[in-house]
Amino acid sequence: MNPTLTLYTNHLYSSPYVLSVYATLYEKGLPFELKTLNLGVGEQLSAPYSKLSLTSRVPTLVAGDFALSESSAIIEYLEEAYASPDFVSVFPTDLQHRAKARQIQAWVRSDLAELRAERPTSVIYSAKNPKTLSAPAQKAADKLLRIADTLIDDQGNPLFGAWCIADVDFSVMLNRLCANGDTVPLKIRKYVDRQSQRPCVETWWALAQS
Repeated sequence: MNPTLTLYTNHLYSSPYVLSVYATLYEKGLPFELKTLNLGVGEQLSAPYSKLSLTSRVPTLVAGDFALSESSAIIEYLEEAYASPDFVSVFPTDLQHRAKARQIQAWVRSDLAELRAERPTSVIYSAKNPKTLSAPAQKAADKLLRIADTLIDDQGNPLFGAWCIADVDFSVMLNRLCANGDTVPLKIRKYVDRQSQRPCVETWWALAQS
């Protein structure tokens, strides 16, 4: 019997990294419980949570007596623990496409810090930032859009022909610009709109707005 799964998130539901894990659980059809932490008052640093989370951050997934933090590690664990064909795979079937998907995930987590600071994910569901991007943030945005232009076709289809978890991570990063009203090419807007309408993403932002 599979253990009960619990996913810890920040109480604002604004973390793109929790969303990535949430989408994986959702797409695999796994029942799970969401528990929230108020990061603003330091609940993530409390003794009970720090015993579960090695890094005292969100997300953390708890499966029975096993706990794991860091979104990429959690997604890899879920992909192996609940593997195809019994469960939907969240990665492309092609070996090189899987590698590219992981490359995109790693990149959006480790780069573009200036853009993330000036266009936080809260612009997707809440207040927009009316300020023009600073020079460093604009440079990061230009890099993001240049790479998106090479990866996204004119119809805004998923990156590798069929949906994968990298589409969630990439589209959320791009949506920081789209949702805020910054200038974004049409095909990239099509891609972001299509990904935003996927239930695993749509239901997450509904939680953020509730």
